[in-house]
Formats: sequence, structure tokens, C-alpha cells
Amino acid sequence: MNTPAHRWSWLVPVLVVASAGLLAAHFSFDGDTFQDCHYLGPSTRMYVTAWAAPACALTALFLLLFLRRRGQRPGTLALVAVCLVPVLLLAQLAALYWVYEPDPAGGQDCSGLTRVVALH
Repeated sequence: MNTPAHRWSWLVPVLVVASAGLLAAHFSFDGDTFQDCHYLGPSTRMYVTAWAAPACALTALFLLLFLRRRGQRPGTLALVAVCLVPVLLLAQLAALYWVYEPDPAGGQDCSGLTRVVALH
């Protein structure tokens, strides 16, 4: 049974898995922000994964809604996968917020610890 709905519905779980993978990759790149106790800011790959992850999740959701609106019944796997989208989106939007968050050390590098150590 290779109907048009089944041809497109396999893309929904693929996009959800890609979205989760991009979120995991984003958090694995978290070490890019500091080097030798100096705040470098988020790397380009952190920006790319922070934007691409919610884009994949939303695309999966809109694709499922599009298939249902056209009267086509997507597969069970697509319906199960799209149930993960709200949870993923919450984590991804938090990660996107953290990318644009100001320097957590307040410009003092390593939370000001270098000044305390230098004074002793």
C-alpha cells in the first residue's frame, strides 16, 4: 500500500528524529563558549543547530497537519512521532534562548573567579 499519504508520512518521524538529533548536537557544542577561562560566545554551529532543531520539529508538525487536512490518513508511526514535538519544542526554544543570552559571567570571565585569585 504505497499511497501518497504513506509516501509523505514517513517524513514526519524522520524530521522528529532529526530535530532531536540537532538538539543533542547543540548541547554537545556547549563547550565552544569558553576557552582558557575566556568567554567566546556561542559558536556558529550552536546558532545553526539552535535554529534548525525547532525548524525540523515545526515542519514535521505542519506536514502532519497538511496530510490530515487533505483527508489523507498518515501512518501510526507519524502520529506517535509527532506527539514528541511539544516536548522537543520546549527544550529547543530554551536552547535558542540560551544562545542569545548575554555572557553569564557578566564580562568578568569565569564568573569573576580570575579577579579573586589574582587578588590573593
